[in-house]
Amino acid sequence: MTLPEDSVDQNSQPTIRRAQRPRLVGEVLISDGHINEEQLSKALVQQKTAGRMLGEVLVDQGMISGATLVQSLAKCLGVRGVQLRHGLIDPSLLSLIGQDEAERLKAIPLFRVHKTLTVAMCEPQSLPTIDRLRELTGFDIHPVLALEDNIFEFIRKYADGDVDVDAFLTSLAESDVEVVEREQIDEGPTTDLDHMVEGSPIVNLVNVALLTAVKDKASDIHIEPKKTGTRVRYRIDGSLRDLMNPPPGMHAAIVSRVKIIGKMDIAEKRLPQEGRVRIMAEGREIDLRVSSIPTLLGEKLVIRILDKQNLHVRMEDLGFRPEALEGFQRALRLTHGMVLVTGPTGSGKTTTLYSALDLLRSPELNIVTVEDPVEYQLDLINQIQVHDAIGLDFARTLRSILRQDPDVIMIGEIRDQETAGVAVQAALTGHGVLATLHTNDAPGAVARLVDMNIEPYLLSSALNGVVAQRLARTICPSCTMKYYPSEMVLEDGGIPEMTGRAFRKGAGCTSCHDSGFQGRMGIYEFMEVTPELRRLIYRNAPTHELRGLLHTQGQLSLREEGMRLAVDQHTSVEEVIRVTQVDDNSGTEEQLRSAA
Repeated sequence: MTLPEDSVDQNSQPTIRRAQRPRLVGEVLISDGHINEEQLSKALVQQKTAGRMLGEVLVDQGMISGATLVQSLAKCLGVRGVQLRHGLIDPSLLSLIGQDEAERLKAIPLFRVHKTLTVAMCEPQSLPTIDRLRELTGFDIHPVLALEDNIFEFIRKYADGDVDVDAFLTSLAESDVEVVEREQIDEGPTTDLDHMVEGSPIVNLVNVALLTAVKDKASDIHIEPKKTGTRVRYRIDGSLRDLMNPPPGMHAAIVSRVKIIGKMDIAEKRLPQEGRVRIMAEGREIDLRVSSIPTLLGEKLVIRILDKQNLHVRMEDLGFRPEALEGFQRALRLTHGMVLVTGPTGSGKTTTLYSALDLLRSPELNIVTVEDPVEYQLDLINQIQVHDAIGLDFARTLRSILRQDPDVIMIGEIRDQETAGVAVQAALTGHGVLATLHTNDAPGAVARLVDMNIEPYLLSSALNGVVAQRLARTICPSCTMKYYPSEMVLEDGGIPEMTGRAFRKGAGCTSCHDSGFQGRMGIYEFMEVTPELRRLIYRNAPTHELRGLLHTQGQLSLREEGMRLAVDQHTSVEEVIRVTQVDDNSGTEEQLRSAA
């Protein structure tokens, strides 16, 4: 292995080029606190006697671990270092180069993402080796460093090319996936199947899926039955992507395992169920919500991943334009009245509400929420989860909350006429009310509540502001490129005057799974209820009149807010058009009501 190990001639005089040489592994180990000067000196003496590599001597003496050595060597070379283990390697990829060539090159393929093959190499800086691997596989090569013994160990394990999936999964250790159950919520029935599957390949497969999803910041895992087996997908940045395809015959066992850790009834396969579990992954607690539903081919599961690390509750971090943020905060600080957050499912409404609660919470206020379900627990806030099975719905819970002397009430969702009526009455009787509603834009929230039989004169007094929002994918920083949208696209975006101007988009790379996007940011439209707007609401003016007044007041629509992000090169024009809508049929709601 050609590595920048410490030479046996450590006492030679430094030359004028010494400051420009690569760092020696001994220096890195000392600077990182893994060994001291005395230990290094002893190891160098033994290295000189045995004629071995310094790192091997330190590992044999128990001064450092193999994982520590590979990371220190990687720092010297300026590459990534890995300690090979089951679950990190796709055994089927070894056939791309064969056992003999893998041993000659001292390299083993780990995994492939589209056209890039990540390969663990003993000498990742060897350009001839990389060229040979590219020639053999036909893929671009991404080299990482691994120890020679570690590489040969796994080449021998996977050399026959006929890896038994059950045996492979069984060999996965719990420490490999770093996922353990810590606390079960909503205790439910258990059966002997828990003991039957404990330690089996199924346990490890589910743990690998969970850990991978957490590492990749996925929001959901979908476990779906199909005629030939099981399909496991996860949602990243709003888009579903394949995670794994377990072999046939494992679907029922996978479903049973997930239902067991979620404390669900594994014997009931004909009715939908819900469960919840808390796990440890990546050194932190992650809440999982599990939902099952029967399909023609078997049960389908969706696991919602609730990672507090991904929750940005500071309102300044959400992405509001300064003028919109100032108006939103002004509406929230009013002592009574209603503020609504609208948008489709998965648009980040809950995060916006939690940021509002974070702004308002104080030891001097009694803040109560009613949610379905409670996704994240916040200090200084009393959170209630509805339970329809026992009659604890939104409306009933709201009426009880009003007898608890609340200052601020947060309603997870206004779904029906009864809940809307209680919420408006609470806003009119001196309480601050926050709620979500499903509408296309901010002005549309007024028509939606009127459709729920809320009198316009009551709504004009109760409503203080409405936020409409969407989540747009942001451009991947690793593959951003300049491009010129067509005139038709710019016309659809409402910015035809930008024709000929360069915008940015992602070309697609391994970092973003060839999507061109990485991460998401919010697009926010805020409608502040001014005296003029209250008068229009009072006389039940159609939505297009409300929108016209907002335009004259300088408030931007969702599409206009999104295009500002595209002009500022945060996202692409096409992405903004995809996630926003322009209502070309203004007044449709009112026309339908009139016709009825």
